[in-house]
Amino acid sequence: MSHRPTPRSLSTLGMTYDDSMHRRPDPSEHAPYFSRYIDLVPETDILAALEAQMDSTSTVLHGVDEERARFRYADDKWTIKQVVGHVGDAERIFAYRALAISRGDKNPLPGWDEDTYVRQGEFDSWKFADLVDGLRIVRQSNILMFRNLGSEAWDRRGVANDSPATVRALAYTILGHERHHLGVLRERYGVT
Repeated sequence: MSHRPTPRSLSTLGMTYDDSMHRRPDPSEHAPYFSRYIDLVPETDILAALEAQMDSTSTVLHGVDEERARFRYADDKWTIKQVVGHVGDAERIFAYRALAISRGDKNPLPGWDEDTYVRQGEFDSWKFADLVDGLRIVRQSNILMFRNLGSEAWDRRGVANDSPATVRALAYTILGHERHHLGVLRERYGVT
């Protein structure tokens, strides 16, 4: 069920409806690297897609038990727990970037080292159910943030990791990044 405001409900909030949140980001809205994630998102109703993904990811991951969550397919690869912890960290970072840019923050936003975050996150010591629940809670919070942005906020531009970024591109990156890692979990870790 989509919670997209109707034109009438927007007018009661003093906002007007347009398609700002329902346009796919163009290449000028993000670093070329992020095309690998954005290209995985054919949907144009990003809010509905984020909601649907939250439910489908939770269903898939709740099928993984604690022992299986410690699996890594090669010695130098992350465990399932680490992959899920990484997806949660990435969503938090991409959402913070979207928040800052949506609020008109002109300060350049820093990059981050995913391997250092995974090492310092100590995700293998977490209960797997906590990682999965945490991912869902972060997504719920981000959906609320995105849902309540005004139409002009979706077009706002900022700089993240020395590259251009719009709020719209970051929302698509969140969805595509998780989709990418779920694909890796299916293909290389046997998570179904």
